[in-house]
Amino acid sequence: MIDLEEYLYNRVKNEIDSWNAKDIYAISFFVYSNEAYTYKDFENVSIFTISYNTESACENDDLLSEERWNYAYWFQDEIPIIDPTEDYNEGTEILFKWYEQNGIKNIGYEDEDCYDKDMNYVGKGPVGYYELLTAVSNVAKRLQEESYIKNKFGKPIPIIIHDYEYSWYVIEATKNANPHGEADTFIKAMKQLGFID
Repeated sequence: MIDLEEYLYNRVKNEIDSWNAKDIYAISFFVYSNEAYTYKDFENVSIFTISYNTESACENDDLLSEERWNYAYWFQDEIPIIDPTEDYNEGTEILFKWYEQNGIKNIGYEDEDCYDKDMNYVGKGPVGYYELLTAVSNVAKRLQEESYIKNKFGKPIPIIIHDYEYSWYVIEATKNANPHGEADTFIKAMKQLGFID
């Protein structure tokens, strides 16, 4: 039986163990799906990468600035954990076995009914995305609850779970992942910048 969260936890922790930057202030858990991402006969498959940003990369940007908190401004040196764009990626193989084990079918399918009358998206991403997002959020929460992040870096650091658009469901995933308020400044910045209500 595949334990996706345990697999992701071990992979992520192993990668973070190797990080040596002294001024990391935020960790990125990027979960995104795209129609160009394919795996076998499936399209619109999800990717999961991790990275971080440092104080020195921010060049003293304001604490609530977009440059500090919007991933588009970060130096994006991503480490793939699940990456369907690679010829072979162990994480992608395990994810699809986990989908099958849990009866999750039609991976990548997006229901057209996921839009409200004003054509605002109200869904949770294509089939398979939200399930992965939830697992990733739980892994981040475990890292925070075990004080792994605080012990590794000597201080609490937020794990920002996101896509490119900071959808409502990734904001909820970020809140879940940071149970001791580690992401409060990020949430405040996103509100001030108008990304979230």
